[in-house]
Amino acid sequence: MSGLFAKPGKGVTPIYFVTSRTWTDIRRRIPDEVSALAAAAGFTGQSGRHVLGSHGKHGKIVLLGVDEKDAPGRDGFLAGKLVSALPAGSYSFANEPPGGKPALADAALGWLLSAYRFTRYRKSPDILPQLTAPEGVDSARISRIAAGVWLARDLIHTPANDMGPQALEDAALAVARKYRAKVKTVRGSALLKQNFPLIHAVGRAGPQEPRLVDFTWGAASAPRITLVGKGVCFDTGGLDIKPSSAMLMMKKDMAGAATVLGLAQMIMDAKLKVRLRVLLPIVENSVSSNSFRPGDVYPSRKGITVEIGNTDAEGRLILADALALADNETPELLCDFATLTGAARVAMGPDLPPFYCTDDEMAASIAAHGLSVSDPVWRLPLWAPYESMLASKIADTNNVSSGPFAGSITAALFLKKFVSKAKAWAHFDIYAWNPAARPGRPEGAEAQTARLLYNLLEEKYG
Repeated sequence: MSGLFAKPGKGVTPIYFVTSRTWTDIRRRIPDEVSALAAAAGFTGQSGRHVLGSHGKHGKIVLLGVDEKDAPGRDGFLAGKLVSALPAGSYSFANEPPGGKPALADAALGWLLSAYRFTRYRKSPDILPQLTAPEGVDSARISRIAAGVWLARDLIHTPANDMGPQALEDAALAVARKYRAKVKTVRGSALLKQNFPLIHAVGRAGPQEPRLVDFTWGAASAPRITLVGKGVCFDTGGLDIKPSSAMLMMKKDMAGAATVLGLAQMIMDAKLKVRLRVLLPIVENSVSSNSFRPGDVYPSRKGITVEIGNTDAEGRLILADALALADNETPELLCDFATLTGAARVAMGPDLPPFYCTDDEMAASIAAHGLSVSDPVWRLPLWAPYESMLASKIADTNNVSSGPFAGSITAALFLKKFVSKAKAWAHFDIYAWNPAARPGRPEGAEAQTARLLYNLLEEKYG
């Protein structure tokens, strides 16, 4: 997966990383014409500013101001801003930014992540500059991570008329077969026969059958890592229908599944020493004569009966059956990913997904890896007293709380009811969308938490 970088050749324009401390030295090393242009522009290495200068007949040089290594709020992806700022051509990094080789790798990844364009329905008007792979860094690893993120972004961006349950299943099968994973799908009425009643209830009203995609990869004796992704291809809210404004972004309600596929591709491509299992419950939450209803009570795979307090809390229902299946194997780590609650966005905003974890050591590792790779998350508590908010008078539990408080926490507590054997379980309540463009993070779909989990698993099982 090194094809995301340009091939080295002639006519490659060098890019110098500059700080206020290194500017004096770099200024002595570059041609006078470029130095004079920088001086005229008032450039002295200010973070985020760049200069494109010419010298001789054809020579060009780029100067990019970056932060010092320990600067507060330092953005390792800052080089990605050049993707939209420079003319087409080939470029290379001429020196290392503060932080050395790791920072150089971050800059290269930031470039590739910034170069993403969704082109399924129209060609990009941009002719983008290309970066040659920096020397001394693992370009295959950088490309692997970028390719996984690009895959997830493509799936999330695709609207529901082209990314319904069958199309999402096909995408999952393509990833599984590429790496020779063992895969099976349970569809339609077979979900009831094989004891996935909640997945069936949520998806039965959709124009395409609900389904569960299940694939495994790696040696059976290796540590078991299981990833579960919410695959609601479109969410009307069901009979508790959303207002039209709230439906505009609902094509991304399958972002949990897309994130899992991007992460799974990274893991398998890197040949990590794990036994990976991927479970994707895939549905469309539609309005029809056979839609599940508020007040209905359904059994779950685990045997817990669930009263439906709101049909717009469907994601946790399909995850519940998948988590119960995954938990039976007692995995070392069980993670689920879901665009689950608006409450998470209200509390944390779009850039910082909350997560919940049953193991303190694993939670600390998740948070640390998120910060180290600029894929941040923040742990919220599985606050047991709030379980009473999920009480039902006629079933074992309700799928929603009895009031407006702690919506993300109560959703996590609902899911926790279906996990009891996994050595560590983590739930990620992601937004999966960048409201505005930043370096490495184009506006639109985002594979939040995929890079941090890959980094964590690579460190432990690489």
